[in-house]
Amino acid sequence: MGKVIVVTGATRGLGRALLGPFAAAGHTVAGCGRNEGHVTGLRQVFPGRHLFAAVDVADPRAVQAWAADVLSRLGPPDLLVNNAALMNTPAPLWEVDPREFDGMLDVNVRGVFHVIKAFAPAMVSRSSGVIVNLSSGWGRSTSPGVAPYCATKYAIEGLTLALAQDLPRGMAAVPLNPGIIDTDMLRQAWGDSASSFPNPEQWAKKAAPFLLNLGPKDNGKPLTVG
Repeated sequence: MGKVIVVTGATRGLGRALLGPFAAAGHTVAGCGRNEGHVTGLRQVFPGRHLFAAVDVADPRAVQAWAADVLSRLGPPDLLVNNAALMNTPAPLWEVDPREFDGMLDVNVRGVFHVIKAFAPAMVSRSSGVIVNLSSGWGRSTSPGVAPYCATKYAIEGLTLALAQDLPRGMAAVPLNPGIIDTDMLRQAWGDSASSFPNPEQWAKKAAPFLLNLGPKDNGKPLTVG
């Protein structure tokens, strides 16, 4: 039986790469992204039962409206993947623009909260479903130049582990380190050296079945796509 899967940040990077394997396996995907043009493209590539919307996860009202539409049309998600995130321009912390830091907190941390707040009640009401919050290697270790990003991903680790303790039996919340992938975000930090790592599509071939196999047994476990 096909699952209902919600993915944020679905218009590019890891979120976009997951859509193909999920859809090919017979699951229904509801995805969001901030770029209306990219969302229109997704509707053309994945027609029919799949739902895509232009949503900024930093906007709680927009997230609530999107969730209400998804829930009314598809029901509660079996898998919720909080993927949307921003990377800071690499710099020592004291040189980071406060507006850039605020923007990252809005998307990387508050955005995850907004999405969980919008979808979790329906999942909790039936005591079923898995919430995966994408963390990072930089949510479990640090490097120079990426302090704001590290701060947001360490926050996701703590938020997710505490959420796992709130959930009823039958559900799971997992902080997931996706591994090192050649994404636009990694290139922002590492430049061309990022090309030595798998691209998002290669990663998704392994990650999609990994995510689909998560269940209550994994609740509260910090996991890595290895």
